[in-house]
Amino acid sequence: MTITLRQLEIFEKVATSQHVTQASEQLLVGQSAVSMAIAEMERQAGSPLFERVGKRLILNDRGRQILPQARKVLTELHMMEQFLAESAGQPIGTLDVGASTTIGNYILPAIVGEFCRRYPKAKALLHVANAQQVESAVAKGDLDFGLVEGLAHYGSLTATPWRGDELVVIVGKDHPWADERVASLDDLHNASWIMRERGSGTREIFEAAMARQGVTFAVSLELGHTEAIKKAVEAGLGVGCLSRMAVEREIAHGWLIEVASQLDLQRSLLILTRDTQQLTALSRAFLTLLGDSK
Repeated sequence: MTITLRQLEIFEKVATSQHVTQASEQLLVGQSAVSMAIAEMERQAGSPLFERVGKRLILNDRGRQILPQARKVLTELHMMEQFLAESAGQPIGTLDVGASTTIGNYILPAIVGEFCRRYPKAKALLHVANAQQVESAVAKGDLDFGLVEGLAHYGSLTATPWRGDELVVIVGKDHPWADERVASLDDLHNASWIMRERGSGTREIFEAAMARQGVTFAVSLELGHTEAIKKAVEAGLGVGCLSRMAVEREIAHGWLIEVASQLDLQRSLLILTRDTQQLTALSRAFLTLLGDSK
């Protein structure tokens, strides 16, 4: 059985008006088209859906059973059509945005809040994970786009530089490096490092910077969250390397000490989109807000 949306629309109008003539006038179609649609629907149903009482068509028990379902389908179709018409010109709907930990925790919350205030009919859902997980989700289409602080690895994605960032080497105030606030390459090699997990953009940038200087290192403690690393370093458990955004408050209060080194720890934060992606009004609005927030 194949019931078309047009048949459901005609069925609902006839059921409401109880007249073929009134239904045809409301739908702006000929009476013969209305009668044919009802006859075809009844043929597919295997028995009548209406009782003929003079010129009136009154629903029988089977017709009454399916009328609420027909109205539900037509209502949802109308809502879909309305959404598509409105969202073509203005941001409406829900956007799934992925962000690696530093960006998700220290930059995006304010931007997402501003986006929701600016566009009351729009919503941006923020998903925070490490850079590798965000990149994979964007590539698979699970996220509309992502923001990461690492390097792009998927050839199907476009990585657009968004804004600059810098990693800093940090120690606790009682660490041996805290007085001089500088570390040699040998110091970096011999340090007990407290790092993010593999797949983290911060970890990847740090490893690349150490490799460029030919410095090997040992990770004494691996933690999955920036805040945990800060607390461990502050407690004197080892040396960390995190985004300046993540530690500027602790450095300002003297809880953590920034240590200079020969490492080049500058990096670009990236916006990841799929090469085949057609941007909607909703996506374009969010990307524009990201550009304005550089």
